[in-house]
Amino acid sequence: MKVAVLIVAAGRGHRVGADLPKQYIPLAGKTVLHHTINSFLQVPYVELIQTVIHQDDKELYLKATQGLTIQPPVNGGDTRQESVMKGLQSLASHEPDIVLIHDAARPFISPKQIENIIVKAVQHGAVIPTIPVVDTVKRVTDGKIEETMDRNQFARAQTPQAFRFKLIFMAHKRMEGKEFTDDSAIAEACGIQVLTLPGDENNFKITTAEDLKKAEYMIKETLTDIRTGTGFDVHAFESGDKVILGGIPIAHDQKLKGHSDADVALHALTDALLGAIGAGDIGTHFPPSEAKWKGVSSDIFLKHAAMLLTEKKGIVSNIDLTIICEAPKISPHVQAMRDNIADILDLTPDRVSIKATTTEKLGFTGRGEGIAAQAIVTVRLPE
Repeated sequence: MKVAVLIVAAGRGHRVGADLPKQYIPLAGKTVLHHTINSFLQVPYVELIQTVIHQDDKELYLKATQGLTIQPPVNGGDTRQESVMKGLQSLASHEPDIVLIHDAARPFISPKQIENIIVKAVQHGAVIPTIPVVDTVKRVTDGKIEETMDRNQFARAQTPQAFRFKLIFMAHKRMEGKEFTDDSAIAEACGIQVLTLPGDENNFKITTAEDLKKAEYMIKETLTDIRTGTGFDVHAFESGDKVILGGIPIAHDQKLKGHSDADVALHALTDALLGAIGAGDIGTHFPPSEAKWKGVSSDIFLKHAAMLLTEKKGIVSNIDLTIICEAPKISPHVQAMRDNIADILDLTPDRVSIKATTTEKLGFTGRGEGIAAQAIVTVRLPE
């Protein structure tokens, strides 16, 4: 039984009040989309995940999904319905038995709920999670109440909505050109019986600024295991014309000596992140005795440490990095380094602090023999 997930992330909604689509808004250090995808990656029944994105969002998408192993995205259409159809078409060659169709802006779907939905979809062919309507429901026309409805006959639909793949694919083909608000409505229009199972109030769709505040609170409420890691690294100078610090090349009359690109800043930061999660140090994961690491960019090391943190469902809360040297001058490059590190770790730059200092001509850095760096990283993990 092959299970696929289709995550619809092609929307342009800005009701949340941000300058970018809500699926790419940072949420406790990771984007909304990153959190959503990661929920499905925790479910062993899921074999592949396909995202559908807006054609203008490729760069945003690549940053948002760093460290996640999923299918390459496909471009969506002008409506959600068209985007789902394009996603289903891309999945057809994989021949899944079951497909779960989910809104990218619902990051709190739980792995347990996903498993329940899959099991019921296998049994019945079409199922959606729903939430009971608890408020009194009125039918209103032009601001006037026409009728009080029986709320027991109504429910709020959520996603993921799960179907036998061939059923929903053919239903979408049959209903092309007609407008529906969700996939279960398309199935109903084709005579497919859709069953329900209890939804989860936490599985809400982020739509407004208030929703985003609620989401931030919910994420941080679960990440109560707060840890700190420290890192320190040193590299000597040798003949060259630039140094690499924080992933940024800086012109200098020497370069740093090392097995990789000798980025002392990223090395210290990687060790701090590994230390915060009790995962050893760079040498443990990337032994300098192995030739394959010779000359590589140090962002590989930092991305690996970040991946290990993600696997533990943790996030980076704050980074404080200090670079110690007499030369080159660091301050003109601080913002570029902050932005680069934030990109690598999928953070906002305000969570990355970089400072530079000298040792007042004392010690090996004072004599201009090399550069040192020290880092402190705070992470948040679930208990």
